[in-house]
Amino acid sequence: MLFVRSLLFNVAFYANLVLWLIILIPAVVLPRLGFLRLVQVWARVSLWLLRVLAGTKIEIRGAEKIPAGGALVAAKHQSLWETFALLTIFDDPTFILKRELMWIPFFGWYLRKARCVPVNRKAGTQALVQMTARAKEEARHGRQIIIFPEGTRRPPGAPAAYKYGVAHLYQNLGFPCVPVALNSGLYWPRRQFIRRPGTIRVEILDPIAPGLPREEFFRRVQTDIEDSSSRLLAEGRRELGLPDSARTPTAPASNI
Repeated sequence: MLFVRSLLFNVAFYANLVLWLIILIPAVVLPRLGFLRLVQVWARVSLWLLRVLAGTKIEIRGAEKIPAGGALVAAKHQSLWETFALLTIFDDPTFILKRELMWIPFFGWYLRKARCVPVNRKAGTQALVQMTARAKEEARHGRQIIIFPEGTRRPPGAPAAYKYGVAHLYQNLGFPCVPVALNSGLYWPRRQFIRRPGTIRVEILDPIAPGLPREEFFRRVQTDIEDSSSRLLAEGRRELGLPDSARTPTAPASNI
């Protein structure tokens, strides 16, 4: 039954994605915010399909903690799920993402229209400068700048591997940082076909006000996200009947 429900969802999810890629073609003439609202409709439809076909629900905790206006959002990254689900939680979000995604036909065009912030990872320090300038411009317009501090999806319980890019942004934007913990990787595992029924839990944590020293912020954002994510993982494993596992150590940080 799990295989059948996962198959039905995956077929419906990607068929719906292709449909929306077509629907959005004429929408590129809309103002950016109008275009984003349509993308958020697609994200909500995707979550509805996940709930109806796979039996996977979503619980958001602490949404009232999201500050009004511009903010840096530092989110745990375990699955493809949060790349679209977070669009439904924040009012005017944009993502920090690798530049290569902008080159994909249709999908990349829409990322440009939504004014996502690309990062050229091969550019080293210059990449941080360019990323910060773009992110600051978007935040000044009241947008939420979403970054996955580890840079890529990490399996549930894997050692944390945060990069200093999030601390660089925090230092230079001058906006509060909203840490986000989650346990999506238990229900939508990376590089796997299976979608498990249950409740994906997302926790919006207390915003970190601007002004902390770089290293103090970097330690705090990791601790806040990892402690909460470990707790959510334990909840999810109990729900799924999976064995719990000890928290793994934090891996050394890298520059971007």
